Amino acid sequence: MNIAPNEAFEQFIRFIQLEKNFSVHTVKEYEADLKEFLSFLQAEGVVDLDEVEYIHARIFVTRLYDEQKARTTISRKISSIRSFFRFLNREFELDDAPFRSLYHPKKEKHLPNFFYEEELSQLFEANVGDDPKSIRNIALLELLYATGMRVSECTSIEMGDIDFRYSIIRVMGKGRKERIIPFGHYANLALTRYINEARPMLMKRTNHNQLFVNMHGGELTSRGVRYILNEMISQASMHTKIYPHMLRHTFATHLLNNGADLRTVQELLGHKSLASTQVYTHVTKEHLRKTYMNSHPRA
Repeated sequence: MNIAPNEAFEQFIRFIQLEKNFSVHTVKEYEADLKEFLSFLQAEGVVDLDEVEYIHARIFVTRLYDEQKARTTISRKISSIRSFFRFLNREFELDDAPFRSLYHPKKEKHLPNFFYEEELSQLFEANVGDDPKSIRNIALLELLYATGMRVSECTSIEMGDIDFRYSIIRVMGKGRKERIIPFGHYANLALTRYINEARPMLMKRTNHNQLFVNMHGGELTSRGVRYILNEMISQASMHTKIYPHMLRHTFATHLLNNGADLRTVQELLGHKSLASTQVYTHVTKEHLRKTYMNSHPRA
């Protein structure tokens, strides 16, 4: 059976969008990975997908290594293409062996970056203000640190998702899995002030239910959150990089440093596997080691 690459690609993308209900971000990653692979096949003279063999898979992955792609990137691309061929196997009985035989590269062991409590205090103090922008920014920072939620979860929060009486918030995580996260006193105060004072001023003539808005009253995007956080770092004169996931790392690390158990942190983060949460135990151990080395007279 001859299977045209472009037609198969379009069917697969519709499948992960409509039937698998993957997020927009995940679909974009699949699209980029598969387009790169299909362009490679075209350059190799492969016209139909039933002509793909193990050697094509090996050459493609070898090129990724030659281009010095990160191991996580290579692993993701292999997973994307494996999923594509599994789909083709089920729909068209195409042999999906070429990519089943590939090994995922071993993950590089990078410990997550996080803020120390003193650094976070500096960041908060430098950005306090009474104008709508400052009030919104502090509320955003408080919520990200208080809950450890992903930036995509944060930008999808609507007004009705917050329960101020019990200080809990409902978020939609990966795989459309809903979870409830508590937040503390500081986040409660910051959010209440933002909703009562700043949000109405920023909304102007716009009308939507998303919690966080940009300076024109439109829905705040993930890119907008990154821009705000970088502005806040600059305002605090801190010579460090920041990204939304760093606050998620900080949330988990501080909880574990202060005695929280691993299972609780796993549930709060929305991790499917405990192994994903265990990386933070390495962070806390490294923190303890550095504290010991800096503090013990005979270290």
